[in-house]
Amino acid sequence: MRLFYRLLILIVALLGLCLAVVLYYVANPKLPSGTPAQQVHYLEQWSANDRQTYYFTPQGTQVKGLRYDWFTALELPFSQQRFAAPEYLARFGFLIDPDQKATPNNPGNLPVGFARHQNPGSPDQFLDITCAACHTGELRFNGQAIRIDGGSAQHVLPSSVPTLRGGSFGQALVASLASTYYNPWKFERFARNVLGPDYDARHQQLRQDFKKSLDTFLKVAWNDTHRGLYPTQEGPGRTDAFGRIANASFGDAISPSNYRVANAPVDYPQLWDMWTFDWVQWNGSAQQPMARNIGEALGVGATLNFFDENRQPLRGEDRYPSSVRVRDLHLIEETLQRLKPPAWPEELLGAIDKPLAARGRGLFAENCAGCHVPKVTQEGERWVQHLHMLPVEIIGTDPTAANNIANHRFDLTALQWDPAELQNMEVKLHPKPTEPLDLSQLSVAKGLAYVTAFVENRAYREANITAQEKPQFDGFGLPIGVREKVAYKARPLAGVWATAPFLHNGSVPSIYQLLSPQDERATTFYRGTFEYDPRHLGYRTEAFTNGFLFDTRITGNRNSGHEFRAGERRNGVIGRLLQPEERWALLEYLKVLGGPLEKQLP
Repeated sequence: MRLFYRLLILIVALLGLCLAVVLYYVANPKLPSGTPAQQVHYLEQWSANDRQTYYFTPQGTQVKGLRYDWFTALELPFSQQRFAAPEYLARFGFLIDPDQKATPNNPGNLPVGFARHQNPGSPDQFLDITCAACHTGELRFNGQAIRIDGGSAQHVLPSSVPTLRGGSFGQALVASLASTYYNPWKFERFARNVLGPDYDARHQQLRQDFKKSLDTFLKVAWNDTHRGLYPTQEGPGRTDAFGRIANASFGDAISPSNYRVANAPVDYPQLWDMWTFDWVQWNGSAQQPMARNIGEALGVGATLNFFDENRQPLRGEDRYPSSVRVRDLHLIEETLQRLKPPAWPEELLGAIDKPLAARGRGLFAENCAGCHVPKVTQEGERWVQHLHMLPVEIIGTDPTAANNIANHRFDLTALQWDPAELQNMEVKLHPKPTEPLDLSQLSVAKGLAYVTAFVENRAYREANITAQEKPQFDGFGLPIGVREKVAYKARPLAGVWATAPFLHNGSVPSIYQLLSPQDERATTFYRGTFEYDPRHLGYRTEAFTNGFLFDTRITGNRNSGHEFRAGERRNGVIGRLLQPEERWALLEYLKVLGGPLEKQLP
C-alpha cells in the first residue's frame, strides 16, 4: 500500500511538472528576438492620409468582446510589462514604426490594423482588428524597413490552440487575459488603470465583463484543440480563411455538427488593383466587394446573431444583427482603389540591370503573359481585369484549399430560410442551379453568400444607406456572385517582387524557386523573418531564433506545381525548363513590371 501511494504521488508530481512546463511555454511564447528597424521607408503607393485611413479605420470586429482599454492595460503573465507595448507586439510580426506616436485615430499607439469602434447605444469601445493588420507587408534590408501597403503580413494572428511551438498572438493573449483575471494583484492594477476614478463603482462589473470575454477565448481554444480543427499549423502570414469563417459562422453559431477540419492555410494576398478583378479570393469564388468585406469582418470577429434569446431563428427584417460597419468598410474599399503597386526602390534594394531586364521582358511575354496578363474590358465605371482561372489538374499546386471550399457541406436548416425568398435575393450563383437548394447540404461559398446578404441588408438599413447609394456601396452595382471552381486564379504581377512567399499557400519562398522545377525547391525552410533577399526576390529562409519551420510535406503545404521543366504540359508543368540565366533575367524584369522603371528599359 505504501508503494502504491508513493507511485501515486510520483505520478501526480510528474503530471504537475508537465502541466507547469506547458503553462510556462503557453504564457511565454517562443518569439523571435525582434531587432527593430532603424527607419521605415514608405513607398509612393498613396498619400499619407490614405495610409492612416487604411491603417486605423474600424470595420466592426470585436475580438470576442475584448475592450480597447482592456487590451492596452493588459500585462504579460510574469511581469508588469504591457502586453500592448509596440516593441512586444512587433515580435509577433505586427508592424510598427519606431518613430510612431499615439494619435487620435490610434490612441493606444498600437500596430497597423489595431483600431477601435463603439457600437450604437453602448459606452464600450472594442478592440477592432482590421484588414490592414493582415494586408500590410514589410521588407527589411541592411537595417532599413520598406513598408508594402496592401502587401502580405507575416504575423501569427488567428490561432488560439496551445502549442509548445509558440509564436501565436492568440495563445499569448489568452495567457495574459487568464493571468490578469486569476492573479488578484494583476487584476487590481488592471482595474485601477482601466477605471480610474470609477474604480469603486464599477470594479465588480468590470470583473464580470472581463470574465465573460475570457471564457469566450477559453471556450474557442478548447473547442479548436479537442476537435482538432486546425491540424496544419498556419504559422506566420497564413490562415485558413474559409475554414475559420465556416467554423465560426456555421459551427459556433449554428451547430457543432457543422465543424469541419480546416487544413488548408493560405497566404494573405496583396490588395493593389484588386478592385479591378472580375472575381476575388484565391479560388475566384467571390464577386461583390461589400459581401467579400463583410465575410472577412465576420471571420475576424464581427458579431453575428442567427437566433433570439429563446434559440428561435430570426426572421424577416430581424435578420441578422451584426457589428459590421458598412460605411467604414466602404471607406476602406474606396481608399484601396487609390493604392498603387509598389515600385522597386533602387536606392534601398539596388539598381536595376536594365539590359538584363529587357531580356526578361521577352521571356515574360513567352512564358508568363498567357496566364498573368488578363483580358481587360470597360464595364460601367471601371476597367475590369478578367483573371485566368487555372484548374488544379493543370496548375498542379496543392489542391486542399480549392477542394475544401468546393466540397465541404453544411447544414443550415436550423435557420429556416424560405427557398422562395432566397431566389429573390441579390445572390447570383454560377452556374445557375437547376434544382432547389438543399439547405442541409450547402457549400461554404453559397452559405456565406446568403448570410452576408442578410447581414448586408440589415446593416444598410441601420446605416441609412439610401437606394441611390446602394449600388456604390455594393461595389459598382455588382450582385453577390458565387463560383465554386476547383481552381486558382493567376494574378497580374505588378509589384510581385514584394509579395513573398509564393503560391496560394506560401510554400515557395522566392520567385527564383518558383521559376525552378520542384526538385530544386526547398522542402523545408524558415518563415517569420522580414529580412529580404533582393537577388532571389523572397524572404531569407535560413534558421533563426524561434523561426517557424515550414514543411512542404504536410497536408495543405505542398510546393508542387507551377513548374517550368521538361515534360508534358499538365499536372503542374506549365512551361519549358528555364535555364538559370533566364530565371535571373525574368527576376530582373519582374522588379520593374508595371512600374515607372519599366519605361526606362531599352
